Amino acid sequence: METVEEDVEEYSWREVVLPRLVPVVPDAPPELERETGERRRGRDLLVAVDFGPNSKHAFDWALAHIARIADTVHLVHAVSNVHNEIVYEKSRELMEDLAIEAFKTSLVRTKARIVEGDAGKVICREADRLKPAAVILGTRGRGLIQSLKLKLGRVWSSCLES
Repeated sequence: METVEEDVEEYSWREVVLPRLVPVVPDAPPELERETGERRRGRDLLVAVDFGPNSKHAFDWALAHIARIADTVHLVHAVSNVHNEIVYEKSRELMEDLAIEAFKTSLVRTKARIVEGDAGKVICREADRLKPAAVILGTRGRGLIQSLKLKLGRVWSSCLES
């Protein structure tokens, strides 16, 4: 039997350094006794973002309906080239604005990553890496039934392929 080698797609991404919104006080004594134990860990939520209004609506919906205080919102933006500085800077600005809004509205932590590749495959790869409690996507302006059919057909079949 011969080993079949599959085409391995290169995985290019850049982490976005977001501004620190919560001040860190080193070695501060806990204010309450119950704070001495390990804090409850929140959930990881994956939100796919871009510059469109439907993506922003999905982000706002996730903050209003899913996110809780201890959660971490992972923002993922798929681009054609992560090494293009103009694309990176614009994407970084978008991620920073969304991170500040997430903290102000829901008091959640935010991490951001710009990933190179097809949006469907990028979202699936990040979901596989993070194992989030929820993956939130925009509808691209389609109605509920049509968008569900497309997501099930396009994005989730991308997940099955990769």
